[in-house]
Amino acid sequence: MSNNDWTDDRLTRACIGALLKYGATEVLGLAARLGPNAAWQLLRRSAQDIEDGLQATGLNPDEQRPPGIRGQAFAAWAASVDPAEVALATDKAGLRFVVPGDDEWPARLADLASTSMERLGGVPVGLWVAGPGHLAKWCKQGVALVGSRASTRYGEAVAFNLASELVRGKDSWTVVSGGAFGIDAASHRGALALDGRTIGLFANGLDLNYPPGNAGLIQMIKTSGLVVSELPPGSNPTKHGFLARNRLIAALSSGTVVVEAAARSGARNTASWAAMMGRVVMAVPGPVTSAMSVTPHRLIRDSQATLVADSDDIRALLAPFGQSPELPLGGAPRWQDGLSGDQMVVREVLPGRAGMSVSEVALASGVSVPRCIEALRGLEELGVAAVNDLGRWRACRPKDDG
Repeated sequence: MSNNDWTDDRLTRACIGALLKYGATEVLGLAARLGPNAAWQLLRRSAQDIEDGLQATGLNPDEQRPPGIRGQAFAAWAASVDPAEVALATDKAGLRFVVPGDDEWPARLADLASTSMERLGGVPVGLWVAGPGHLAKWCKQGVALVGSRASTRYGEAVAFNLASELVRGKDSWTVVSGGAFGIDAASHRGALALDGRTIGLFANGLDLNYPPGNAGLIQMIKTSGLVVSELPPGSNPTKHGFLARNRLIAALSSGTVVVEAAARSGARNTASWAAMMGRVVMAVPGPVTSAMSVTPHRLIRDSQATLVADSDDIRALLAPFGQSPELPLGGAPRWQDGLSGDQMVVREVLPGRAGMSVSEVALASGVSVPRCIEALRGLEELGVAAVNDLGRWRACRPKDDG
C-alpha cells in the first residue's frame, strides 16, 4: 500500500530530487525560479534548451566545463529518471515523500532559500521520510548534536549524556544528527535510551543502511524516531551528498552543538550552515591535548560558538527571548558563602592548632573586640571555629569540606 498521494506535483518533485544523486545541485535553483513542473519540463528537452535555461537563470556556475557539456549531462540524467520507478521504489521501501504544503513539511527549511556554500544550497524539493514521528512538529524543538566519526570515549560520553538529558522532562528536545559513527551514533543512542525523539539525516537512499556498521542503530531510529533524506531510494552516499546533508541538519534545528571535531570536519561545515541561517552555534570544550578538540576550541576562541558544558547551558541558549533560566555562575554552594565580613576576616586569622585569645584575634583581624566576640560565636554555631576551656579559639574544618 502506498504511503503517498502521487499527485503530478509530488511526482515531479520526486523526479527532480532523483537528479541530486548525480550531483545536479543546480536543479534546486532551477525549481525555485521556474517552479518544479516547468523545471522538469525543461530538463526533459534538448541539451541546448537546458543549457540556455541554465544560463538564463544564472545557474551554470561550473565555468571549467565547455559550453554545452552541462546541458548534455542534465539531459542524460533526466532521461534516466523514470517517474513510475521513482514512485514504486519509494512505496516499496515504505517511505513517504514529504513536500511543501504537506502538514509534515518543516517551515524552517525556507531559511535555506537565501543561503549557499560551496555551490550548495537551496530548499529541498521534497524529503524522503520514514518513522512514526511527525517531522514538522519534532523540528520545532530540535537541537543538532554533531561531531567526529573518529571520536574519543570522552566525546561519545558527552554526546550520549547531552542527548539523554535533552530528551528528558517536560521541556524535552528532539536530537538531530547524521547517523554516522562516533558522535552522531552516541547522540542518537543517548536519545533512544530515554525513549526520546531523535531524527537521523542521511546522504543516501533510506532503503540502504549506511554506514552498514550502524544498521542496528538506524533500524532503531526508523522504528521509534525519524530518518530523513533528500535522495531517493537506491542512492549511494557521496562526499557531495554529505555536505548537502549537513545543511539540512542545521536547518531542521534551532541550534547546533559541536561536541568533537578535528580541524577539517563535517561538523565544522554544519556549524557554518547553522551560523548562516542565524541558528545558535554551540561547542563543547575538550582536552587541549586531543586533536578532536581543535574545532570546538577554535569556534569558541573566535566567538563563532558559545561554550556549553551540559544540557542546562543548551536549554538556556535556545530558550525563547526573555524566558532563559538563570544559570548559577559560582558553582556549588560553599560554607563560606554565608559568612559576614567580620566572620570572614576573623576565620581567616584563626590558627588550626594552637588557639588565640579574643584580644589576639581582634588585634590580628583588625576587628573590634565586641564585634570579634560576635563573629566568633557565629563561627562556632556554624561549626568552623571552636573554643577550649582556657578561652582560646581555633579554626575547625567544616564537616562537608572533605
